[in-house]
Amino acid sequence: MTAVLHQTALLVTLLGLLSAACAGLRLRRVQPTVALLTDFLLAAGLIRLAAVPSWTSLTIAAATVAVRMLVNAGLRALAARHA
Repeated sequence: MTAVLHQTALLVTLLGLLSAACAGLRLRRVQPTVALLTDFLLAAGLIRLAAVPSWTSLTIAAATVAVRMLVNAGLRALAARHA
């Protein structure tokens, strides 16, 4: 089961990169593209956490959430300043 979850996490990561690239090309905006990518990366981290519950995988998932929140807040603030 662990191998299947690791493969699924890798697939979700690759699909996230592909989806973010397509969204970036289509929308030409950074904020929704980064939000989409970080959502997929968070999903992959949570899948990895389900595969092998350890402190390391928990830390990686928590760090992904923190980075997502900080980057999105920064992009929102930047967009508000330029609007």
